[in-house]
Amino acid sequence: MELRQLQYFVEVARREHVSEAADALHVAQSAISRQIANLEAELGVQLFEREGRNVKLTPIGRHFLPHAEAVLKAVDDAKQQIEEYLDPERGTIKIGFPTSLASHMMPMVISAFKAEHPNVSFHLRQGSYYYLIEAVKKREIDLAFLGPIPAREIGIKGEILFSEPFAALLPNSHPLARRDRIVLNELRHDPFVTFPKGYILHQIVIDACHQAGFSPNISSEGEDLDAIKGLVSAGIGVTLLPESALSESLLRYAAKVPIEMPQVKRNVGIIVSDHHELAPSVKVFYRFVKDFFSELERYQLRG
Repeated sequence: MELRQLQYFVEVARREHVSEAADALHVAQSAISRQIANLEAELGVQLFEREGRNVKLTPIGRHFLPHAEAVLKAVDDAKQQIEEYLDPERGTIKIGFPTSLASHMMPMVISAFKAEHPNVSFHLRQGSYYYLIEAVKKREIDLAFLGPIPAREIGIKGEILFSEPFAALLPNSHPLARRDRIVLNELRHDPFVTFPKGYILHQIVIDACHQAGFSPNISSEGEDLDAIKGLVSAGIGVTLLPESALSESLLRYAAKVPIEMPQVKRNVGIIVSDHHELAPSVKVFYRFVKDFFSELERYQLRG
């Protein structure tokens, strides 16, 4: 079995068309057909069946596909690590992060790192809390920023970087919008706008309201941070969001109000796989991030 055969197989499986796969790989269609026939002969099974001008994976072909993809990914990872060992200052780092850290924290960290390591590249992937955890476990990304860091999660290890409070985001028309701070229970009769159930920020809001003695009336949900802010600005409801998601200039029709009681906080940190050694450039970035926030904390304490 040759890597070329697996590459041809995976490309055809993804496109379900031999000629399109040939164009993408810049090889003759006959070469792809021949190599796949050789692969099927070696395995003793039929991987594809024709459907008009297209091809479809057979049941055994669908079973074989993730294994072929895993082999090709392992080879690519090995090549990348070899290249980075030769020059760790020219590696590529795959980073995941949630939407709540996208507007302020991520640009700040990456900008500071690039100032010292200008030749390191980044592939950035935004995703939900649990998606990012699984992506690190599957090595689809090298590391992820998360808030909060999971306490006990098999397959990953985390490093807490800082802790941040949540604040209430209220429409400017809300009677409490001009207050210096509020007690969360004062919002018990308001409709809430939150992320959907299953999102970690949704659960933090639910837990905080329960701690304040009430269950929130969730009137609207949204998967996008800007959409949630927009719904609040339109007067649809109120919400609770972490400070890092509110650090940009506030929306014209919304007000950020600190919560006095109960204290609603989350830790924010970075997670990596605890089963695999980090590539050299990823190690450099990992150390940089820890030092960066440690120094930032010392600066804030002095201030």
